[in-house]
Amino acid sequence: MTKNLVTILVVLIFSSCSKKEPVYEPTSKSEGYAIYQEAFEALEKGDLFFAQKKFTEAELQFDTYEHASKAAVMATYCLYGINFYEDAIANIERFQKKYPADYNIIYIHYLKAIIYFEQISDEKKDIEPLLKALNEIEFFLKEYPESDYAIDLQFKKDLAINQLAAKELFIAKYYISVKKWIPAINRLKKIVREYDKTIFIEEALHRLVEIHYFIGLEEESKKYAKILGYNYNSSEWFQQSYKILNKDYQIPKIKKINNKDSFLKKIIKKIK
Repeated sequence: MTKNLVTILVVLIFSSCSKKEPVYEPTSKSEGYAIYQEAFEALEKGDLFFAQKKFTEAELQFDTYEHASKAAVMATYCLYGINFYEDAIANIERFQKKYPADYNIIYIHYLKAIIYFEQISDEKKDIEPLLKALNEIEFFLKEYPESDYAIDLQFKKDLAINQLAAKELFIAKYYISVKKWIPAINRLKKIVREYDKTIFIEEALHRLVEIHYFIGLEEESKKYAKILGYNYNSSEWFQQSYKILNKDYQIPKIKKINNKDSFLKKIIKKIK
């Protein structure tokens, strides 16, 4: 199954590896050892579906907490690897209850955040996975700030916050297109208030300049133009806002949004 476009682009462009595979080899010749070895060999061959079944079987056969928990981690990783996200989350939650003090609990929390992150779609669709991803990422960064996974999750948090801003801007543009000025203003102000570190702040300020001028609140329009000019005076959005003081200015029609023009592409263009 093809991985989510967000993950593919992040890996290719920013060299941020999401699938950090745990590697374990039990040293005990317990009853589950042969099963575990069979699972591990299947994993190395890329047969994650079979490997997951065998790791789960090995967990039940191991007579030590340490080896059973390792098998459980490996089974969960395999579920993630074949995109069985719901099953992987169920495994993670079971692991958290059954092995709360296990060393691998850090990796399990990381994997949970990654799974939700990889289900993030574009700004025009459901944001529930996005909110869940942010919740898990923020929990991880608070509890394990020194972890090897923290840098990766901080980067993904920044992407997720940009996505939230993109969602607000998308909705604001819709309201502009149907001339619902107050809801549009509220959405844009939310970007200015809560997402001022994102790449969408400049356009949000410009749209506030634009709308306030059009509805006759010229002083409010000038206020946002000054904020835009002070902070982003080389921005193309400031240049457009500057033209708004022309009395003949009319709000242009919002262009139909290209489904392929995702927020991540905008970020990539910004970085370039």
